Amino acid sequence: MVMLCFVLDLRILSAPLLRDLKQSMLQLANFYAISSPSSSIDSSRSKPLLDRIGLCYVFKNRISRTDELKIAYSPRGNFNLRDFHHAVNNLPSDAFLPDFNSSGALCCSDLKLCSILNDKVLYSWGGHNKDITRKVILISSCIYESLDSATKKALMDAADNCVSIEFIFLEQNSSHLADTPGSINKFLKQIGDLENCSFQNYIPDAHALSGLVKKWFQELKEDLEEQLQARFVFKSNLLGSTNQISCNLCTSFNQIIDEFVPCKSCRCHGIPFDNSKMIRTDKSSCPVTGVELGALDLVESSVKIGEHTILYMPSFQCCRDLQKVPLPINFDVIERTNLRSLDEGIILGTSYIVTPALPEFDDTDKSELNAKLFQVLCGVLHSLDQGLICSSKCNVETAKQTSFLCYYILLPSEKGVMILRRLAGSEEALPVPDISNIACTPVTEDIKNSLQASLLKIELRNYDPVQHDRGFHQRLNLLVKESLQFGAIPAKAKEPVTATNIALQDPMIEDLADQANNLLVIGDNVLNTKTTDGKIGTRITEEWEQLVVLEIPKMSSPTCISKPKLDKEVSSPPKTTGKLDDKTSRILERLEVPKQLQRKAASPTVSSSPVKKPLIPFGRGITDAKAIVSSQPIKPNFQRLKRKR
Repeated sequence: MVMLCFVLDLRILSAPLLRDLKQSMLQLANFYAISSPSSSIDSSRSKPLLDRIGLCYVFKNRISRTDELKIAYSPRGNFNLRDFHHAVNNLPSDAFLPDFNSSGALCCSDLKLCSILNDKVLYSWGGHNKDITRKVILISSCIYESLDSATKKALMDAADNCVSIEFIFLEQNSSHLADTPGSINKFLKQIGDLENCSFQNYIPDAHALSGLVKKWFQELKEDLEEQLQARFVFKSNLLGSTNQISCNLCTSFNQIIDEFVPCKSCRCHGIPFDNSKMIRTDKSSCPVTGVELGALDLVESSVKIGEHTILYMPSFQCCRDLQKVPLPINFDVIERTNLRSLDEGIILGTSYIVTPALPEFDDTDKSELNAKLFQVLCGVLHSLDQGLICSSKCNVETAKQTSFLCYYILLPSEKGVMILRRLAGSEEALPVPDISNIACTPVTEDIKNSLQASLLKIELRNYDPVQHDRGFHQRLNLLVKESLQFGAIPAKAKEPVTATNIALQDPMIEDLADQANNLLVIGDNVLNTKTTDGKIGTRITEEWEQLVVLEIPKMSSPTCISKPKLDKEVSSPPKTTGKLDDKTSRILERLEVPKQLQRKAASPTVSSSPVKKPLIPFGRGITDAKAIVSSQPIKPNFQRLKRKR
C-alpha cells in the first residue's frame, strides 16, 4: 500500500501553473474515488476507501517574511472526496513571491522537509501499519542550489523509515535565464548518495500533467490490480535451447463510468442500501449493524461515486437515470486521423461492422445514392490510410445515453465495409507502464540472426478466421454425446399428434394417440424400476424391454378402417402361474383393445391390406413420442421359453 504526500512550493509556482496543478490534484482524487479492488470479497457492499493522499504547501509569510509549511489535507481515516476538493480549491492563489539570483533565475533555499519528515506529520499518517509505503512528492519550479545538513539528515532518516522522496521540477518560461542543465547536474550530485531520492523534470503542458496524474494514480492502484505474468512459446528455439519469452500483461484503461447513480444511505456509516432489498421490504436497516433505522437516520439524497464513495446532495436534480438511446444513433465526425500513427492501445470495446442502410419502400433512389456515398467514403479513407474520429453521447455497447462524451473511430477496409471501435478518452487512457528496466544495450549479430531464422520458420499467411478453429463445436458435440449415454430423452404425455391429416380427423385415432403416450410414460417407469415380486414379474419386465410391436390399420378414408386382428391376441392376457406385480398389471390393462376400436371393427367396413408390423425397440431407440403415435397398438409377446437360471 502506497501513501502519497504532495508538497507544493507556492512561493515559486505562478498563478497559471498553480491553476493547472489544482486541476491535476482534483483529477487524481476523482480517479482514486472510483477505483475498486478487483479482488474484493464482497463487491456488492460499498466500503470506504482508506485515506492515502496528503496535501501540504510551502508559502512565505508576508508579515514575518519567513517560510512556513501548512497541511491542507492529512490522511487520517477514510478518504473524503468532498473535503479533499475543498482543500485543493482553497489553496492560496496569492502566495507567488519568488526570489531571483544574480543571473535572474528563480531560486529557493529552504525546502521545509524537516517540518514534514517527522512523527507529528508524515510518520503518523496511516498509524502503525507496516505495510504502508510513504512517498513525498515535492513540486517546484526551481532547482534547489544546495541542501543543508539538517535537510540531508532528514532525508537519511526517511530512508530508514522506508520513505521515498521525489523532486519534480516544472520548467517555466523564465527558466531560460538560468543554466538549467548545470543546476540539474549539481543537484543530482547532492542526492546521488541517497537511494530513496529521485529527480524528474517536465515542461508543464497538458500531456505532461495528464501523464503525471495517471502515474500517481497507478502508484495508488498498484496494490489493487496486479500484473499478469505470461510467456510466449515458439515451436523452434530462438537462441540455443531457449524457445520462450516471459512477459507481463497489464491493462491500459481505468474504469469507464457513464453516469453517477443516486441512492439512499445510512447516517451512521454512510453506506448505501441495496436497492433490490429496499423493494422487497418497506423497513430500512443499517447495512453494517442490521439495526432498523428511522426516517431521521436515512439520507435520502446521496450519490454513489464508483463503489466506495458516497456524496451527500441537497437533491437529485443533478442526477438522472440512463435511458435507452433513440434510433438512429448520431455520431458527430470531429476529425481525420492517420491510422499508421494511431496507438492501437487506446482502441477498446467491441467491433461493429458498418454497412450502408438498406433501401426503404419509396426511397430507393435515395438509398442507392447513400450506398454510393458509403462506398466512395470507404474507398477514399482506405486509399489515404486514414480513419474518422467521431463523438457521441451514446455508449454503443449498452445502447444507453451517457452524461459524458464517448469517442469512436470509423475504420475503412478493402472489402467495402467499415468498422466502428470505441476510443479511450482523457480519463480512460493510462500511461504506458514503466519501461526503464528495458536497457538499450547493443545486441550481437548472433542473437539477431538466430531470432530472425526462428521467425522465418513460422508460417506466413493472411489471417482468415475460418481457418482458425477454436474447437467450440467439437467440444460441444462431445458433451452432447456423453450426455446421451444416460439414455433417451423422456417424452411428454399428451404431446400433440403429428400424424397424417386424415388420421387427425378421426376421434378414435386421437384416443389411440393418448394411450400410446401414456404407454410410453409407463414403459419408462417400468424400465427404471427393479421388480422384486417373484420370477414372473421379472420375466415379463425382461420381455417388455426386448420387444414392442405396434399395429394400426391402414386408413383408406376418414371413416373406413380395416378390421383389427387384436381381439384374439391382446384382449385376454396370458395365463400365468404366479402373481403379477402392480406395475405389470397396469401395463396389461393398458394393452386391451380400445372399446371404440372394437365397435368399429364389428361394423362392416371396406377393408384394406394391413400394414406390416414393424419392430421398434423401446428405450434408447425411441426418443420422440410422435413415432409412437404414428405406429400401432402395443402387442407384447410373453409366450417365450424360460431362460436357464
